[in-house]
Amino acid sequence: MEREQVELDAPGLDRPGTVIRYGHYGRPVLVFPSEQGRAWDYENNGMVGAVADLIEAGRVKLYCVDSYDHVSWSDRGIPLEERARRHGLYESWILDQVVPTIGRDTPGAADIITTGCSLGAFHALNFALKRADLFPIAICQSGNYDASSWHAWGERGDATYFNNPVDYLPNLDGDHLEWLRNRIFLVLTVGQGDWETHPTGSLPSARATSALLAAKGIPHELDLWGHDVAHDWPWWRKQLAHHLPRFC
Repeated sequence: MEREQVELDAPGLDRPGTVIRYGHYGRPVLVFPSEQGRAWDYENNGMVGAVADLIEAGRVKLYCVDSYDHVSWSDRGIPLEERARRHGLYESWILDQVVPTIGRDTPGAADIITTGCSLGAFHALNFALKRADLFPIAICQSGNYDASSWHAWGERGDATYFNNPVDYLPNLDGDHLEWLRNRIFLVLTVGQGDWETHPTGSLPSARATSALLAAKGIPHELDLWGHDVAHDWPWWRKQLAHHLPRFC
């Protein structure tokens, strides 16, 4: 399997960001790590191996990126609005540095799939909803899609609103909503076992977010796994291997 690692400048953030590409050909998949994760976490936790057959067959190329959650969403010492503002720097890094790198590496490829587990699922959903022109498909595993539930405090403003799906989804309407309905497809997959309800809130959040998407007619699938399915890597590997072949 081809593997290439690069470092990309990340203006305004505390270090350059790592991107690791797995594969030689196929549809690009942008992979967000779990909370405060690094680009190599996906490989180290067996997720790359779980879809190695798709990579070797030239059906997908994975682009695993760093998170910057440690200076944004995971920093409980700052108010939620400041966390969201700092997330904007990460968004700029993805859009201005990572996406062009993918485009140069995979010229003429189909639109980019996003995916991630836990907080990575939040990123996958949020980027897809905000930039469906780039990311029309998101496979979101065990995410909590309400940033206000993450030990949040302080007054909230535009930075939080425009980066919190449960805030902006109810207000989508008009031509943009109609375009989104014809452009995007989201998979929300979550187990019903250990840690999916407490402390992560992933199971109730997936259900609530699915209801918001359904109310707006946005194409999506809520895939509930069994009561033995935990918020953990062994199950995420099985879920990814189940869903990713559908889109490549």
